[in-house]
Amino acid sequence: MEDCIFCKIAAGQIPSTVVYQDDDVFAFRDLNPQAPEHILFIPKRHLASMAELTAADGPLLASIFTAAKDVAHQLGLEQGYRFLTNVGPHAGQSVFHLHFHLLGGRDMGWPPG
Repeated sequence: MEDCIFCKIAAGQIPSTVVYQDDDVFAFRDLNPQAPEHILFIPKRHLASMAELTAADGPLLASIFTAAKDVAHQLGLEQGYRFLTNVGPHAGQSVFHLHFHLLGGRDMGWPPG
């Protein structure tokens, strides 16, 4: 999608601090971190949100979750971390490209926000 900021980041058209990438997944540091470690994981293929996923996207999700687990380990977050996505504006989604937040390096309260 040509106007999507996350598509442009994954394509290298907008600079980012890349943490991980493979053929399907791209991960980079959030510019407005909400925790000492705040990494965004996106599929390289544009999907607006989790609401667009189908059963055929299972392998993509497995790749995203595995990448997040590996990055969390590399960052030393074995004590715990949060991995989440927002779906729609009422949930706080502001960029309409499926993305997951990996948050760690501090205690996380419940319920969030």
